[in-house]
Amino acid sequence: MKKSFLIVMLSVILAGASCSFTSKSFEGNPDKDKLLIDLISYVLSKLHYDAKNVNDDFSKEVYNDYIDALDPLKRYFYDSDIAEFKAYETQIDDQIKNKDITFFNLTYDKLQERMAEARILYKEILEKPFDFDKQEVINTDYDHLSYVKNKKEMEDRWRQQLKLNALSSYYDKVKEQEDSKDKTLEKKNIKELEKEARDLTLTSMKEYFEFSDDLQRKDWFAIYINSIVEEYDPHTYYFAPQDKDRFDIAMSGKLEGIGARLQKKDNNIKIVEIISGGPAWRGEELEVGDLILKVKQEKEEEPVSLTGMRVDDAVKLIKGPKGTKVILNVKKVDGSIEDIPIVRDIVELEETYTKSSLVKKNERTYGVINLPKFYFNLQDYNQRNAASDIKKEIIRLKEQDMEGLVLDLRNNGGGSLQTVVDIAGLFIKQGPIVQVKGSDAEPEILKDKDHTILWDGPLVILVNKLSASASEILAAAMQDYKRAIIIGSEQTYGKGTVQNVMDLNRWMRSNDFGDLGALKLTTQKFYRVNGGSTQLEGVKSDVVVQDRYSYIDIGEKDQENPLPWDKIRAAEYKVWDGYIDFEKTIASSKERMAKNDQLQLIGENAKWIKDKRDIDEYSLNFEKYKANIEKSEMEAEKFEAITEYKTDLLYESLPYEIEMIKKDTILGEKRKRWHKSLSKDVYIEEALNVLEDIKMNNIRKAKANSLTIKN
Repeated sequence: MKKSFLIVMLSVILAGASCSFTSKSFEGNPDKDKLLIDLISYVLSKLHYDAKNVNDDFSKEVYNDYIDALDPLKRYFYDSDIAEFKAYETQIDDQIKNKDITFFNLTYDKLQERMAEARILYKEILEKPFDFDKQEVINTDYDHLSYVKNKKEMEDRWRQQLKLNALSSYYDKVKEQEDSKDKTLEKKNIKELEKEARDLTLTSMKEYFEFSDDLQRKDWFAIYINSIVEEYDPHTYYFAPQDKDRFDIAMSGKLEGIGARLQKKDNNIKIVEIISGGPAWRGEELEVGDLILKVKQEKEEEPVSLTGMRVDDAVKLIKGPKGTKVILNVKKVDGSIEDIPIVRDIVELEETYTKSSLVKKNERTYGVINLPKFYFNLQDYNQRNAASDIKKEIIRLKEQDMEGLVLDLRNNGGGSLQTVVDIAGLFIKQGPIVQVKGSDAEPEILKDKDHTILWDGPLVILVNKLSASASEILAAAMQDYKRAIIIGSEQTYGKGTVQNVMDLNRWMRSNDFGDLGALKLTTQKFYRVNGGSTQLEGVKSDVVVQDRYSYIDIGEKDQENPLPWDKIRAAEYKVWDGYIDFEKTIASSKERMAKNDQLQLIGENAKWIKDKRDIDEYSLNFEKYKANIEKSEMEAEKFEAITEYKTDLLYESLPYEIEMIKKDTILGEKRKRWHKSLSKDVYIEEALNVLEDIKMNNIRKAKANSLTIKN
């Protein structure tokens, strides 16, 4: 498939613009922050789908979002600080235009001052025992909480928040001791338990401030920038250099390194996961819990100590191109210290990729494919991507005589537009899949031009409220073609916009400031082949089922600054002339779902969770806190049956994967857990019921046609 015309044009614009920006364009303002503000503002004004009028109203919105991002729990700033900041509420637009960062400097300096005070304050508070007999209540509706007026009020706010944290731990410890069946265990008194609960809170706060200490000025400036760019829409976002690396990894599911996930713990870099199939996993020398003390590159003589280093900086030293060697000085879990050489390689994050399973139902074989995201390689689309993997899995499932397919797009947040077109083309002969339109351009119709159909049998697609963007395009196309039946939430997420990632460095002819990062910005909207937008409205399921998200506000319409819904003319397309008696099949499914006790219980649980989430006042008195917990636990008992639900369906891996599992026990354990979850999944169960209905209807239809021909 050819790339979108607008994307190609954007590349041309980028090529031209890269000649126009140089360091000289910012004479008198050599600071990198000012450069970023000016450059990002320029790119947004030229390329964003709905470029904003940067005025006083815009300034007020940025101001509110930025202050909230800096201090969401209102435990740093005083109302006197806010009064000082308020003078800039309508000046941010002017400062953006003038490459002025006075407001940021003011807030950054004040925040560092207040955080330094808080570091002392929380330790002082946690030195003294909490009185859990005292009758008091904490309000956690921080959006409507006022800022404190003085140090006494600030101390009380911190005390209440820390007390709530400690009370939770105290309750757990008291209950654990009461429920213990170990008669040899010496019972602790309430003072000892309270002290342990306080110590746990102290440890968690130390870890929180250790993380905060690792944040540099540029990290806080990125928060300021994003408070500006997110006023354009919820999906426009500035990536600092390290964030762009993470985004690339998330989109491709690949990285080059040793294959281990790291975390900072007490000023040390700790291994928290070994990624299956990676160099560290193959070497079998590193293990979870090891501490990496030093790092040495192959050609370096002296190692670099990681003690006290930020995780991001440590990762930069450990990651590297495929085939290069890194030597890690490691303190093992048993306390021994050794040097471990590892040759870096491409690491694939297995959980990113599609997976499939076989299941038998009434002597028929069906396939289930789970697609976590529409992944692709940003540099080379021809490398491993979602479309090529789906194609391989369908071929393998067909080799096992699959008679129907369930494609699970639940929780799939999207990805590559191109992969959607390619995947949709596996299920139809040819035709338009999605329409893409810039703000001032005619719609471009992205089509499947391949006449072949890889799978022409029954197809069910599962979605929920977290199925977004590319997931919605695929579900919408299959729904418009009447090619598949969509089962899931009342509607999907409702993200009908297209983003492109712009490398900001490409806009510079010369640059003395180092890596500037990237800007993800909304450049287009996409539309169904029937002309309707999925923006805000999402895709309406053919069969609506209750789920855990039924009462939670998590869609596009619940975000700040979403683009509006609209409609364009429909593309020319031919509805699938295949096998599905849609009305009868959907009616049968709805009838089953209405009688399904498990779904009714899930719906009740979702409503109960919503009610609990709406509570914003908590007692800090132990007896009342305990009573509320016990009441909730009693109410929750009826929902335990949700996890106990089990079907009689057995799921199994395909032959090629069974061979892989023989060599990879971690993969085997992951598949075992997945198959177990599938056997307890009422939505997959119903999807298979629908496939059965389609199959039986087709058999009856074929018999009726046969009799008609004979007569």
